[in-house]
Amino acid sequence: MKKSSGTPRTKKASVLSSTTIYEGPVFGIRRDEVIEPSGVRTTREVITHPGSVVVLPVLPDGRILLIQQYRHAARQYLWELVAGRIDPGETPKEAAARELIEETGFRAKRFRVFLDVFPTPGFLEERMFILLAEGLATGEAEPEEDEKIISRVYNRKQLERMIRTGKLRDAKSIAGILYFFRFLSRH
Repeated sequence: MKKSSGTPRTKKASVLSSTTIYEGPVFGIRRDEVIEPSGVRTTREVITHPGSVVVLPVLPDGRILLIQQYRHAARQYLWELVAGRIDPGETPKEAAARELIEETGFRAKRFRVFLDVFPTPGFLEERMFILLAEGLATGEAEPEEDEKIISRVYNRKQLERMIRTGKLRDAKSIAGILYFFRFLSRH
């Protein structure tokens, strides 16, 4: 096994050709012929995506708001944090504010990106921003036509139990919640 030098690698792949295979309203698929930084020539199929936001809404008492909705790809209802695509021209904070209102009706006075991650970098170019939403005020939800969402607040102990027992299975939510508890929470 080759030892790592410990220095960051900055060299990128050389793209020899790129073909759009599919372009849909949610994502696309692209096939790239590349020479990777290691010198290997290969074909990479990539799911294109405009990026997304995940919102961790924290009430003044420290409880966190989750939503539950049906996720066809998982074939089940999942508890998760508020999330959605970033629309063209939107900043992550603007997208987070829009998604929070759409899915829960809540408005937040403050949004702060606390994680910037690539959820599945092996084949998906999506960049995901996880934001803390504070200073919440209730309002009327404005879900999209296909969104049938319920929301509920949970305290830290309940959320940790949900993660431990597998009731909370959404990876972006687990990552955001655990990071929040470990590094940001004062409760």
